[in-house]
Amino acid sequence: MRAHEDRAHDHNLASELGAVEQNILLRIQDFDDPRQEWRRLFSELYGTFLLVIVAAGGGMMNQAFPGVISRSAAVVAPGLMVMGIILFMGKISGAHLNPAVSIAFALRGDFPWRRVPGYIVVQLIGATLACVLLQALIGVSATYGSNYPAADYSAGAAFGMEALLTLVLVSVILGTASGAPNVGLLGAFAVGAYIAVAGLWGSPISGTSMNPARTFGPDLAGGNFSDYWVYVAGPLAGAVVAVGIAFILRGPGGGQSGSGAAQGALFTEAAKDQKP
Repeated sequence: MRAHEDRAHDHNLASELGAVEQNILLRIQDFDDPRQEWRRLFSELYGTFLLVIVAAGGGMMNQAFPGVISRSAAVVAPGLMVMGIILFMGKISGAHLNPAVSIAFALRGDFPWRRVPGYIVVQLIGATLACVLLQALIGVSATYGSNYPAADYSAGAAFGMEALLTLVLVSVILGTASGAPNVGLLGAFAVGAYIAVAGLWGSPISGTSMNPARTFGPDLAGGNFSDYWVYVAGPLAGAVVAVGIAFILRGPGGGQSGSGAAQGALFTEAAKDQKP
C-alpha cells in the first residue's frame, strides 16, 4: 500500500513538473506574451554583437596585421556567422540582426510594428558594443571595420549597390521564411551563403553592409559617419522593393509560417501539421 502511494505521489509530481516545463516552453514560444520581450531583445542585441564582431573585426584585424586576412575571408566570415546565429538562437527572436530586415518583416505583415523600435535600438547597441570592444582589444580605429564608398565611386553608386544587394538578401530571407519551400532551419544556410556570395562580388564598391546597424557600430565607435546615409537609405530601399516582390510572388504576408519565422517560432507550421 505504501509503495503504491509513493508511486502515485511520484507520478503526480512528475506530471506537475511536466506541466510546469510545458508552460514555460509555451510562454517562450508565445511571442505575443510581453513577458518574453526582454528575452527577444537580448537575443537581437547578442546576435548583432556577434555579427559585427566578425564583420567589423575582419577589417580591423587586417589593419593591425596587414596581409593576414584576405578580402575573401573577410566577406565570407559574416555569412558563416549569421548562419550560426540563426541556427543557435533564431527561434528566440527570429534573428533579424538588421533594421532593414525588421522593417521588411513589418511591412510584409509578419512582424508587429510596435516591436520594431525596440529591435532596432538593441541592434544598434549590439553593433556599437562590438566595435568598442574590438577597438580596446585590437588597438586600431573601428573605422577600419566600417563601410565607405570606394575611392573611385560616388556615394550614389554605393547607394545603388547597397540597395541591390539588400534587395536580394531580403528576398532570400522572406522567401525562406514563407514556408512555401518548406526549408525550415535550412533557411539559415541560404541566408548565410547569400551574404558570403554578395560580399565576394559586391564588396569592392560599397563594402557590402546591407545593414544600417552593421555600419552604425564602427562609425559611432570610430567617430566617422562619412556617407553613412548610403548605408541607411540603400538597405531600406532594397528592403522595400523586396517586400513588393514578395507580394507579387506569394501574395500578402501575415501567415502562420512567415509570422512564426519573423518572430522566432521556426517550426510552428510543421508542429501544427504533425498534430493528429
